[in-house]
Amino acid sequence: MKKLLAFLMAIMVFATMAAGCGGGSEKKDEKKPAAQKFINIATGGTAGTYFPLGGAIADILNKNIPGVNASAQSTGASIANINLLQQGKVDIAFIQNDNAYYAVKGIEMFKDKKVPSLQGLATLYPETVQIVTLDKTGIKSLNDVKGKRIAVGAAGSGTEANARQILEAYGITYDDIKVQYLSFAEASNALKDGNVDVAFVTAGHPTAAIQDIATQNTVVLLPVDADKADALIAKYPFYTKVNIGAKTYTNQTTDCPAIAVRCMLAVTDKMDADTGYAVTKAIFTNLDRLKAAHSAANVVSKASAMDGMSIPVNAGADKFLKEK
Repeated sequence: MKKLLAFLMAIMVFATMAAGCGGGSEKKDEKKPAAQKFINIATGGTAGTYFPLGGAIADILNKNIPGVNASAQSTGASIANINLLQQGKVDIAFIQNDNAYYAVKGIEMFKDKKVPSLQGLATLYPETVQIVTLDKTGIKSLNDVKGKRIAVGAAGSGTEANARQILEAYGITYDDIKVQYLSFAEASNALKDGNVDVAFVTAGHPTAAIQDIATQNTVVLLPVDADKADALIAKYPFYTKVNIGAKTYTNQTTDCPAIAVRCMLAVTDKMDADTGYAVTKAIFTNLDRLKAAHSAANVVSKASAMDGMSIPVNAGADKFLKEK
C-alpha cells in the first residue's frame, strides 16, 4: 500500500510540473502589445493658430500610429517652444523657421545660446511679414519711411528681426527711423491713435489685428519689391515670396507682394528616423483633419513641406517627403 501511495504521489508531482511548464510556454507565445510612446506637442496660446493645429496633429497621431499617446499643450509659442525642445520637455513643436535658423546658428535672440540639436519635420504655411500704414500718412513705399515712427515688433522678437532685415534691404537702419518696440496689439492701437506711422506684423494673413484697424481706417500695405525679396532670400534662406491678394482687408483694392517666414514643425536629434517617418506620414496623409482644425492649414501640402526649410531635417521625415 505504501509503495502504491508513493507511486501515485510521484505521478501527481510530475503532472503538476508538466502543467507548470506548459503554462510558461503559453505565456511566452502571447503577443505583447506595442510599447506605448508618449509624444508631447508644444503649440502656442489658446487663441492662436498653433493650438488648434497641435490638437489636430495629436488626434492624427493617436489614431494612425500604434502605441502612440500624443497630446498638445498651450505654450508661449516659437521661442519658448525651442527652449522646451532643448530641455527635452516636449517632442514636437510649432515654431517659425526664422527662429529655428537663429537657434541652430546661435544668432539674434539665440546669441550664445546655440541649439545645434534642432531638426525640422516639415514647413506648413506662410506667416507673412505685413507692413501696415494708414492711407492718411501718405506713405506708399518703404522708400518713404525715413524719419517716420516705425513699430518694429517687441524687442528681441522674430518680428523685430524681420523688420530690421527688410529695412536693411532698402538701405535703411534704425538710425534713419524713430523705432518703436511694440507688440501686435500695441502697434494696432498706436496706428489707430496716430502714434506710429508704420507697423510690422508677422502673422498668417488675414490678421485679426489688421482687420480691426481696417474697420475704422483705410489701411495700406507696403510692398516688398521683387529685387529686394530676391536679395533677402539669398541672404536669409528662411524667407519665401508670397502675395497678399486684393480684398484681404477692407478697401484693399490691389495685390501686395510680400515675403514670409513659415510655420514649421520641429524636433531634436533625439527623435529617431522611424518615428520621424511615421509622424510625418500620418500628418500628410490626413490633411483633411488638419484643415478642419484651422483655415491656415488649407495651404499645407506635401509638395511645399520643404519650402523655407532652414535647418537640418529629421532623416525619416526627409525620406517620406521625398517619396513619390
